[in-house]
Amino acid sequence: MTTPALVVDGITKVFGNHVAVDKISFEVPRGVVYGILGPNGAGKSTTLRMINDIIAPDAGKITILDGLTPGSAAASKIGYLPEERGLYPKMKVGEVIEFMGELRGLKRAEARKRGAHWLERLGLGKWTKNKVQELSKGMQQKVQFAAALIHDPDIVILDEPWSGLDPVNAEVLRDVVDEIRDAGRTVLFSTHQMEQAEKVVDAVCIIVHGKKVLDGKLRDIKRNWQAAGWIGLAYADEASKTSVEAILADGKLVAETRPHDEGDDTDCEVRAADGVAPQQLLAALVNAGIALRKFEVLTPSLHQIFVEKVGPEAAVAERREGDAA
Repeated sequence: MTTPALVVDGITKVFGNHVAVDKISFEVPRGVVYGILGPNGAGKSTTLRMINDIIAPDAGKITILDGLTPGSAAASKIGYLPEERGLYPKMKVGEVIEFMGELRGLKRAEARKRGAHWLERLGLGKWTKNKVQELSKGMQQKVQFAAALIHDPDIVILDEPWSGLDPVNAEVLRDVVDEIRDAGRTVLFSTHQMEQAEKVVDAVCIIVHGKKVLDGKLRDIKRNWQAAGWIGLAYADEASKTSVEAILADGKLVAETRPHDEGDDTDCEVRAADGVAPQQLLAALVNAGIALRKFEVLTPSLHQIFVEKVGPEAAVAERREGDAA
């Protein structure tokens, strides 16, 4: 039986009187992309630092691959992109990648060869002889990303990897993450940018105030949310918008209504009452003469799931920060 890539069992970290991470547990299978999500201060980066042995947990246990614990033995099997980016600004791009490869145990010639491959793959091939300080912040981030991958690690850990990247470079990073997974390796990342995460993630763990509030495969989480019965409605004419109010107010048919997301073509979203199938609600609307141009059992976006778990105020703050990055 294949062991997981990572098992986090009840880890806790306290700084003074602040509990940054509170008894968090999750398991990451091999060959998946796993996202740790949460608002600022949720404990995401602290969790990743404990896995990387930058700081030690006050309680709990971390198991990496085949029984390793955080430390020197596990470090050679991990590639890490920290939230605090750090490169030697006066070194040339090719030299800094080569140096990082040697730190990971590669011979100089092999480090140079692999570094050239990754710089080319990430669109930085023509910048090899430039100093790091001559690159934009987004380009420097890709250099550090290459440094995290140069030794072909079994586990790649990325802390806020999309922060500061333009859409083109964000897509390049997503493509590389897909390639890593396709090669059978594991990617663990933190982010607050739900749109980016949803394009690559297989499973998630959502953390709020240091506590886990949700984890599991994304498709299973979406399926469970979908089973709650939310339905998107759009009306064909103004008369239907008025006439539908009586049905939406019928507690035997509709448990709850809410506004639609901005930019959507839906007039409102409703949740059917317990025991009411979507087909029953549709029949009631049709029988009442409501003209519909849309009746859709909704599948949630990762952002909607995030909002549900962290609260709308925290989610809006995170989205604004992501837009500004």
